[in-house]
This record gives sequence, C-alpha cells and structure tokens, in this order.
Amino acid sequence: MKVIDIYTEEITIPLKKPFKTSVRTAHDLNSILVKVQTDEGEVGFGEAAPNPLVTGETKESIISAIQNFIKPKIINSDVNNLEEIMNKLHNSILNNNSAKAAVDIAIYDLYSKSLKIPLYKSIGGYSSNIETDITISVNHIDEMVSDSIEAVENGYGTLKIKLGLNFNEDIDRVMEIRKAVGNNVNLRIDSNQGWSPKEAVKVIREFEKKDLRIELIEQPVNYQNINGMAYVKDNVHTPIMADESVFSPRDAIEVIQRNAADLINIKLMKTGGIYRALQLCSIAESLGIQCMVGCMMESKIGISAASHLGAAKRNITKVDLDAHNLCATDPFVGGPIFNKNNIHMTNEHGIGFNDINNALFLHGEQ
Repeated sequence: MKVIDIYTEEITIPLKKPFKTSVRTAHDLNSILVKVQTDEGEVGFGEAAPNPLVTGETKESIISAIQNFIKPKIINSDVNNLEEIMNKLHNSILNNNSAKAAVDIAIYDLYSKSLKIPLYKSIGGYSSNIETDITISVNHIDEMVSDSIEAVENGYGTLKIKLGLNFNEDIDRVMEIRKAVGNNVNLRIDSNQGWSPKEAVKVIREFEKKDLRIELIEQPVNYQNINGMAYVKDNVHTPIMADESVFSPRDAIEVIQRNAADLINIKLMKTGGIYRALQLCSIAESLGIQCMVGCMMESKIGISAASHLGAAKRNITKVDLDAHNLCATDPFVGGPIFNKNNIHMTNEHGIGFNDINNALFLHGEQ
C-alpha cells in the first residue's frame, strides 16, 4: 500500500464558550485536516492544530510544510514500512511538528487499517478504556466555580484548572473551587508558564498549607527555564509535570536528568505524531517517569488519535483529552466512543473513521 496523494483543508468549529489560558483566548477551533490517499483506495486521516505560541505554526505554514516539503518526500512510500516513511517525514523539514503530526497520524491510521485492527492495538493495546479530565478556563472566580460545579455534575471526577494570570488571585480561585466541589474531585493545575519560579513555590506552598489536595502542577514556569522548574520541584511536595518544556525524546531526557519534573505531558502536536510520542513514552518509562497524554485545540480527529495512544501504553497514566467537548458542534462521525469523562476504544480499524465528508477537501490544497 503506497501513498499517492495528500490533501489538506482548513476547518473552523465554534466553541461553546471562549477557552481562556494565561497566554490566549480562543473563540473557535481552527485546524488543518489531512487526508492521505493510497494506491489501493484506502485513506488515512490526520489533523494539525496551529498554535504560534507553542509550536510556532500557523494554518498557512502547516499547509505549506505538508504540501511543499513532507508530501514530496513520502509520495510512493510504503505505508507498512513505518521506519522508512517516518524517517523521511521527520527529515523533510526542521520543526513544524503539528504538520508532521497530521501526516504521521494519517499514516498510522492507514497502517492499522492494513492490519485490520484499531490503532491502539497496533501500538500497545494496553486498555480499551481511558478517563479524561476536563479543563476549566481561567476567568473570574465566580465563573470558574460555576464551570467547575457544572463539570462535576456532568460526571467529571478530575478538573484541570487554568491559572497563571495573577499568582495571588490564583490561590483564591483554587480555594473557592475546592470548597465548591468537595474533596472527592481531583484538581490539576496548569499555569501555562504563568509564574516565575519563586511565585510558583509561593503559590504551591499555599495550596499545600491549605490542604487543597492538588494532584499535580503543570508547567509552572517558562518552558526554557529548566533550572527554574527544577527549583520549584525541589521546594514543594506537589508533583510537577513538564509540558511545553518537552517536545522531543531528547527534551524528555534533559528534563528528567536535571530532575526538573515528576511527570511529562505528551502531545502529538508537540512530538510530531505517534512515532516520536512512542519513543518519548518509552524513554520516560525506562527512567521511572509516568506520562500524561494531552491535546491542543483539536477536533475529534486529533483527539481520537491521542486517545488511541493513551489507551495503548501502560506508562500513560493520566489523560487530558477534552478539546472536542469544548466545541459547539461535532462534524465528524466515528472514532472512539466519548461519554463525558470516559473514552472507549471500538473495534473499528485505524483511528476509527472510514470517511470524512469529501466536501471538506473540495477546495483544499493538493
């Protein structure tokens, strides 16, 4: 089964409410869908999520990278020779990880379809069910409390709370949320690099002093400040998770060797897809570090691929795959079964999509 063409198309899906972090506010989900066509008539689907502040990519740069650099390298490549095709993909252009991820996902979709098994079974097959948290955007305290109560009433047992705008107000936000939801709900904190190392230590120590029972703190300081993150880890008891600091397997090794994190958040848009994500996961496991599988602002296509990764590997013990739940509409039929916080893998081959409305690709780049 050989690659004969790659198609790209922009999609925009409105969100139920604005998604707010310490670095940006989004009103819509904007991404690039990818369709990889083979000579046997089979197609694979992937997705890239542009995020200039994290990966440095825009919709335009993603399309250009795929059509002008990645596509020429992998045309006529054999889908079943993953080592060869992934070597070509990752050496086609420097960085551009979301663009690579979209094609990588589509190739793994095709590879699993050729084996006639779901993707998660082809890369590990550890579990058919995983449980995700849901994100609470950073807002005024009353709104965050209301959103948290609503999420718990909808069946979510773990909340990921966005902070980082003001470290003094962040303490009040978490106190009020904990008071509102009780002690049986897991709280994860993500400041999106919003604190200095000393601010982070001050805030986390307050969380600990007030017994707010925080499960973990995600990326408390700037992604480049590995020493600062190690300082935070050394001065608090709450586990620290690296996100933006870890894109590649090499990044994971550096963060772990410098004792800067207790956990690592794997996102396909950062790693460049499943191939490198599996490498990163294996490195972390060999060094005794557990992983989370997370996402960016992705539709059900990207979320489904990440869900298969999360279900496949034993060392991925935490899941943050809720972006599609933030969308006002869902234009795609297929993939795993998403039932609020539970994600169930089906027996559909690949990532679980047999077709995406061809109209999406009528005006796409080819």
